[in-house]
Amino acid sequence: MNAFLAILLLAPQSFPPKLPDGKEVVTDTSEDFLKPASTLKGGVAVAKAAPTVDVLFFPCQKYPGKPWSTWGDNLVANGKVYCSLGDHLAADSRKAAESTGTGFVYEYDPAAKKLKELVDVSKLLALPAGHYTPGKIHGRLDMGDDNWVYFSTHRGSTRVTTDQYHYKGDWVFRTNPATGQSEVLVCGAVPKHCVPTSVLDPKRLIFYGGTAPGTGGDDEGVQFFAYDVKAKKVLYSGPDGPSRYMIFAKSTGRVYWVPGKDDMVGGLVRWDPEKGGAPEKLPATLGLRAASQETPQGMVYSVSKGGRGGAATLYAFNTKTETAEALGEAAVGTHGYIASLDADPAGRYLYYCGGAHGGSDTDGTPIVQYDVRTRQRKVIAFLHPYYRQKYGFAPVGTYATAIDEKGEVLYVVFNVNRAGRAWDVVALFAIHIPASERQP
Repeated sequence: MNAFLAILLLAPQSFPPKLPDGKEVVTDTSEDFLKPASTLKGGVAVAKAAPTVDVLFFPCQKYPGKPWSTWGDNLVANGKVYCSLGDHLAADSRKAAESTGTGFVYEYDPAAKKLKELVDVSKLLALPAGHYTPGKIHGRLDMGDDNWVYFSTHRGSTRVTTDQYHYKGDWVFRTNPATGQSEVLVCGAVPKHCVPTSVLDPKRLIFYGGTAPGTGGDDEGVQFFAYDVKAKKVLYSGPDGPSRYMIFAKSTGRVYWVPGKDDMVGGLVRWDPEKGGAPEKLPATLGLRAASQETPQGMVYSVSKGGRGGAATLYAFNTKTETAEALGEAAVGTHGYIASLDADPAGRYLYYCGGAHGGSDTDGTPIVQYDVRTRQRKVIAFLHPYYRQKYGFAPVGTYATAIDEKGEVLYVVFNVNRAGRAWDVVALFAIHIPASERQP
């Protein structure tokens, strides 16, 4: 056992989390990444070449969260990576030292291997003491054609979205990475509702949201809304919205979802910005806990939630014909909850990791590559127990992945366990995929 690991295991976990020798980033490659977990399902391949992996902790984690967590999806744009995390706190008069929650947005520069803070939500809002501020960014990060990054917020606690804490609804923000300017676009697009689901139409600058009611919400149930950024107005708001994810077809501007399903499997509805009005039902049925961006072939890939309701299943959705096809099981081990799914720029490979809400380490924290041509699942790296044994922490689940513009590097923001039963901090993993494992 190395000295750094011995100190970690014996001492109480401190904040901010640290890497050995005061390093901001560690870089590793090892044949241990290719050692299968005992839970690996039959028929799943394992890569022959090990990736190189960079790991960084987010520097905002200077105090204990409840816990520090990532819940929103990553973004790669203009050669940079954009990530979010939050402390999962919220206004609570019983804890004066933790009287507010906050979320953060970071930009990662892969060339410099540096993280830069873009937004601290509570500082940007600058609300009086005792007012609700969100401890989670639960939707996507998306960049508009105006080069601003758009995102929405979600509650850190269900007990504080009330009049007592001056709750009016959650916020939609945008931040300009080039200038550092950040601003509120709208608060309470649906009054007294949080916004755990989002996607942006970058060309039309329409921000789409799916909501969850706060206590005493004016409209109960999951709502869908379309917000026009330029006109600064809600274009549509109505019931039976998306509970966790939406498909966005960049080629048409249409957005699709499965109305309010906990298991995220069911018939699709469509909202077309050219038509407006109420969403239209479609005959297509699929699972939609997560979805990729539209590929050059006009396909979007999605995955059902899995878990107790059955296996997580991958689907292909054709944005031209608006038809769906089930591709088969997604999980490679015992954990099938997949909350982020990415297609490479060529539309050949999908990338994901099961065990989103924790437990991925029991399967070795497998990073999966799915070949849409051959329908072959392949693990390109098992990240556990390597990091536990070398550094004293384990990546145990993620809601946030993104592939770079060349399809060479997968960026995963993991919830990380240093001690205890769950996780306590968040780290960025940059997984450099060997060329031999991603043939055209």
